[in-house]
Amino acid sequence: MTQVPNVFIALQRNEETRPIVDAILADNPGALLDEQPAMVKINVPGRLVVRRSTIEQEIGRDFDLQELHVNLITLTGHIDESDDEFVLSWVH
Repeated sequence: MTQVPNVFIALQRNEETRPIVDAILADNPGALLDEQPAMVKINVPGRLVVRRSTIEQEIGRDFDLQELHVNLITLTGHIDESDDEFVLSWVH
């Protein structure tokens, strides 16, 4: 059995990212949260999706996925980005 490699996203740990992290965890069953003093890292086997609609539900306002970049520290995986989803995976 081949192990699926993890992808991850790391964000600054602050009040702005708390609802974003909650949304990512809600949309990615099996995600592992690694909280550090200054950052939050979310590891997911194979594929991680960030959905604009879920973040909007969490924060109660419109959200442009480009706002992620303000608090983004690093990530791993290939990026597939649209107005509605930001997806990290190892699939081209």
